[in-house]
Amino acid sequence: MKYAANSTVWITGASSGIGKALAEAYIKKDWQVILSARDENKLTEISNIYNHARDNITLAPLDLSKHDTIPEVVKTVLAKVGKVDVLINNAGVSQRCDAISTPLEIDKYIMNVNYFGAVALTKALLPAMLARKRGHIAVISSVQGKIGTRNRSAYAASKHALHGFFDSLRAETAGEGIFITLACPGWIKTDISLNALVADGSKYDIRDNRQEKGLNPETCAKRIIRAIESGKEEVIIGGWETYAVWLKRFAPRLLSRLLRRFEAK
Repeated sequence: MKYAANSTVWITGASSGIGKALAEAYIKKDWQVILSARDENKLTEISNIYNHARDNITLAPLDLSKHDTIPEVVKTVLAKVGKVDVLINNAGVSQRCDAISTPLEIDKYIMNVNYFGAVALTKALLPAMLARKRGHIAVISSVQGKIGTRNRSAYAASKHALHGFFDSLRAETAGEGIFITLACPGWIKTDISLNALVADGSKYDIRDNRQEKGLNPETCAKRIIRAIESGKEEVIIGGWETYAVWLKRFAPRLLSRLLRRFEAK
């Protein structure tokens, strides 16, 4: 899809990591940018950095685990900006705990944010896109949306679920002017492991070695934007870890053996 410079993008999880990199990239492209995250202060910091573009930035604080608040936020945003050309469902929380030790409440919370949060926001915004017969929904999944590794059971499940829902939605909205892109990053140098949840619900607060050596979020953001603009249905982004996706398809038993010995840190 081709977009004018004054097009509008809504990015969740925009206060850090890939979301922040996407926000900065779109601000530099002179887009109207809606920034959402739970921490309004961090969103304000981004807005202050780009003070010259402040008229193009709308802050929409949002907690995706509180699904009943989402329709009102969407209503407020649309009343202010008029339309949303691109929605990027990026917000999410990870996990660092084995399945047997993870209380069901943690599984539910991760699903509520990563999966149901993205679904709820999409469902609230989709009617406006369908009315215009124009819109692009991008979903930041993960390589974990294709495979599962140790200590990521709930996280991997939430990402797998995104593929099922948005692949179905793509089929349902074919011919309605709606495009859907699923982006699957591997190890990206962000704070995702620091904020990951452990068994008692607290933060892991350790930066994973492989995450630290991963692709920088700015490069990841550029590849996601390129995939959106070229209308790709799916894009896999990262280093050697992305080969696991192809092993899953062509040599699943080999991948399974490798993953049994793999320490996901």
